Amino acid sequence: MRQKSGKADAPKGKNTIYLIILFVIIASVILVMVLPSLNEEKAPQETGQQKTESPKAAIKKEGEVIFADAAGVSKIKIDVEIADTDYDRTLGLMYREGMKDTEGMLFVFPYEDKLSFWMKNTIMSLDMIFINSKREIVTIHRNTTPYSEQSYPSTGPSQYVVEVIAGFCERHNVNTGDKVFWQ
Repeated sequence: MRQKSGKADAPKGKNTIYLIILFVIIASVILVMVLPSLNEEKAPQETGQQKTESPKAAIKKEGEVIFADAAGVSKIKIDVEIADTDYDRTLGLMYREGMKDTEGMLFVFPYEDKLSFWMKNTIMSLDMIFINSKREIVTIHRNTTPYSEQSYPSTGPSQYVVEVIAGFCERHNVNTGDKVFWQ
């Protein structure tokens, strides 16, 4: 024999509605938790940034730089990733774990000015090559100190900077007054 609890039994239709409502609430909570992480993965593409790989990634070839003597005789050609936005120039080579001797990063600024770089969060020692609007090397800082907040300034107005692995300038006889060309 069935005992009554004092409450009226809910019809089967109402139980089904309650289950559907509960299911919708649980599904909504799950979506709210999952969607933000999906949007974070898509954000760089949606904001127009071209670089979607981790900062630890290898150099992405976006151009070539040729170092030549003052007469224009070529010394060496390297592949470069181009940093021509505020974000890319700020990030630079920070967190990169390594680079080949024939790779580098070309920083492009909108106008010529006295520039200064530092090595904060940069794992590897670099040679920093400051270049004026005539594409002549005006300053070279060799074998910079990783993770340093020391300022490495240009000695004259510069519009471009090429960063390469430390020792590059010595190995390839790259000097102040040399010319730099790129494509």
